[in-house]
Amino acid sequence: MPLSPSSAPGTVASGLTRRALLASSATGLALLVAGCTTSAKNPAGPVTDRQAEAMAAQVRVQAALVAAYRAAVQADPALASATATLATQAGQQLDRLRAAAPSARSAAASSSASASVSPAPPAGQDPKAWLAAQVSATADSHAAACVQQVGARSALLGSIAAGLRGQAGQLT
Repeated sequence: MPLSPSSAPGTVASGLTRRALLASSATGLALLVAGCTTSAKNPAGPVTDRQAEAMAAQVRVQAALVAAYRAAVQADPALASATATLATQAGQQLDRLRAAAPSARSAAASSSASASVSPAPPAGQDPKAWLAAQVSATADSHAAACVQQVGARSALLGSIAAGLRGQAGQLT
């Protein structure tokens, strides 16, 4: 007795072979991906001068935080091991912000932030508490600036702000 088309090995109920079904799925996926990535227009629109300046300001704020980690360790070398991972994360966040900032408008701001004098904890203040306050202030700044941006830049600032909240919690 011959097998019916729907019960033959390698077929599906509609009579299509598995190979044909996989090929059509792959083709559909390729068209979907091509349709999502070939658009030349940015749906969020071009970056405004205000957004570029706001992003450059956040690069400077993050650079100051990276400097604050160094200053806190200089003031209290015992903090070096406790803050090493957090300082590395702050540096990585700075790199991400620099990469996301519109380059033509923020290049001078980023380089001037790198050349600025490192902050230092005031005399008599606990360097760890001072650093926690610096981290919290940076998180506040990024969270406030997040609403001035769109798309990936907004998400990046929000994500960094949330990460810094976690860092501040570890320092208190």
